[in-house]
Amino acid sequence: MRRGIAIAGDITADHIKIIDTYPKPGCLSSILSVGRTSGGCVPNMAIDLRLMDPSLTVRAIGLMGEDENGGFVAGRMREAGVDISGARAVPGSFTGFTDVMTERGTGARTFFTARGANSLFAPEHIDFDAMGDCAIFHLAYALLLDAMDAPDPEFGTVMARTLAQARRRGFVTSMDVVSEDSDRFVDIVTPSLGHSDYVIINEVEASQITGIPARDSAGTLLGENIPLMLKKLMARGIGRLACVHAPEGAWCLTNSGVEMYRPSLKLPRGWIKGTVGAGDAFCAGMLYSLNEGWGLYKAMGIGAAAAACVLNRQDGFGVRAVAELEGML
Repeated sequence: MRRGIAIAGDITADHIKIIDTYPKPGCLSSILSVGRTSGGCVPNMAIDLRLMDPSLTVRAIGLMGEDENGGFVAGRMREAGVDISGARAVPGSFTGFTDVMTERGTGARTFFTARGANSLFAPEHIDFDAMGDCAIFHLAYALLLDAMDAPDPEFGTVMARTLAQARRRGFVTSMDVVSEDSDRFVDIVTPSLGHSDYVIINEVEASQITGIPARDSAGTLLGENIPLMLKKLMARGIGRLACVHAPEGAWCLTNSGVEMYRPSLKLPRGWIKGTVGAGDAFCAGMLYSLNEGWGLYKAMGIGAAAAACVLNRQDGFGVRAVAELEGML
């Protein structure tokens, strides 16, 4: 019986800089501390899943450079028990990296990324035959993988073609996007929705895809708009479930019409140390729970608990075992 989860796509080294405040153009901000961790969808989710359940087979698929950053990221995944046989080193390229500027006090993040080998990641780098023990194939991030974002005459994008191929191979498919301030969402993201069984994204990304505002000019969440986003997303052909998560909570809509909302956990004052990796942790918790056949409300809770663990750290990790996550609900 298939139970494992394959995570494919973006692999980076994250250089995390804690700053006192984010400066206006031309102004200065002080860097208070500097750290490094593995980042990107593949290391984040793969390590989170292994921390949740060390018995789970988790496969990492993507590209890195033959450099020190690549060795560091590969080592982090290997130490967590992730199968990295599908994470290849590309001669002549460099491992993607991201400078993550995190404001002290608020945890607000700003990202500056260099794609490196991630821009080359394409279907020919995926060996579906080697993933026969996996039930779920998760691919991310759309908008950050140049070869996957490229046009395809039949499917719209290469990523959509890849997800369709995974489905034909019997995998439950899932995809995620990167938060980007651009007008590329409709053209690049929409083609993949119809070949994805699960789409788990934040309110900013959902707004960019659907054109429905998530917040007002003061930054207040327009909660009544989230169900409208979900209906519009599902109308694009998502197979099983669309989920939109935000700091305030999570909303889901299934292909059978089940709508569900679960508020975020109430966290103690001062709990949030950073927000890097929180969205990936939420997605990992959801996918793990759905893969185990748990109910949707519990799955949303496990996702929220996993994200809360990550919020308590600056390096994007810290997810606890599933039994401990259940105890947080």
